Amino acid sequence: MIQAGIIGGAGYTAGELIRLLLNHPEVNLNFIYSTSNAGNKISDIHQDLVGDSALKFSNVVNPNVDVLFLCLGHGNSKAFLEAHQFSSQTKIIDLSNDFRLEKDQNFKGKSFIYGLPELQKSVIKNADYIANPGCFATAIQLALLPLAAAQKLNDEIHINAVTGATGAGTALSETTHFTWRDNNFSSYKVFSHQHLDEIQQTVNQLNNNFFPEISFIPNRGNFSRGIFASLYTKYQGSAESAIKLFKDFYKDAVFTIVSDEEIHLKQVVNTNKCLLHVQKHKDKILITSIIDNLLKGASGQAIQNMNLMFGFEESTGLKLKANYF
Repeated sequence: MIQAGIIGGAGYTAGELIRLLLNHPEVNLNFIYSTSNAGNKISDIHQDLVGDSALKFSNVVNPNVDVLFLCLGHGNSKAFLEAHQFSSQTKIIDLSNDFRLEKDQNFKGKSFIYGLPELQKSVIKNADYIANPGCFATAIQLALLPLAAAQKLNDEIHINAVTGATGAGTALSETTHFTWRDNNFSSYKVFSHQHLDEIQQTVNQLNNNFFPEISFIPNRGNFSRGIFASLYTKYQGSAESAIKLFKDFYKDAVFTIVSDEEIHLKQVVNTNKCLLHVQKHKDKILITSIIDNLLKGASGQAIQNMNLMFGFEESTGLKLKANYF
């Protein structure tokens, strides 16, 4: 069994990561580092884990673990790695945005690889350091990859996506407070969301000379978890050709499924799946994409990347049932 460590254990993504690692047949969770919770039982913070483990948070790291997960706030992962030394054999998976862009990926003589398995699975298998994609970026990129790979993106892309309250993290603010969020709906960071940069990077990687604008409107929904993204752009071809393009592209994907029926969030919440639905309206193609922002959009994808890096079957520890009822 490989030994795993987690840095930053109190947030939503860390809680899901702990849950997944405790139930992974090939992993022993060696330590969970949290200076603010050192000595406390993990179930004191993540109450869904009551009875699952006697593990406590620690303020000491084991530098020789096989894999290290960074669940720190954006901008803090690089500083932590600069202040702490780990074995040259330790593989690192960062869940922040510190290393997702090409300009930030070189670190201490190694390169972070962008960890979207449907984009570059073979590269991930040989990687030592992984930059786990953002949640919005995952849902949106999975809706665009087949078109980009076929050089079919030639016009402006319009995106409207809504995320649940857990996408904002555990820290309370005016827009995460229950009385504000309940029975409410709002947009934020319109046309300027930080995930746009990694989306643009991937599109340019696959679709040479893509210059049109990607217009993205993120929204806050009054539910806890999940992302529902709707994307449309001009497409030359029939609906049948578009659906075939998507199904051919994802024919070997373990977690990304092209549905013949319209999709809804209850199909993916608590799973590592991405469901896609493709329609043609006059000269436009409409793609809807849904994920669980904490799993396929964060911790589940991190485990998927770990499985690839260590040669485990890709879905190990991730065969989860949706909370449909």
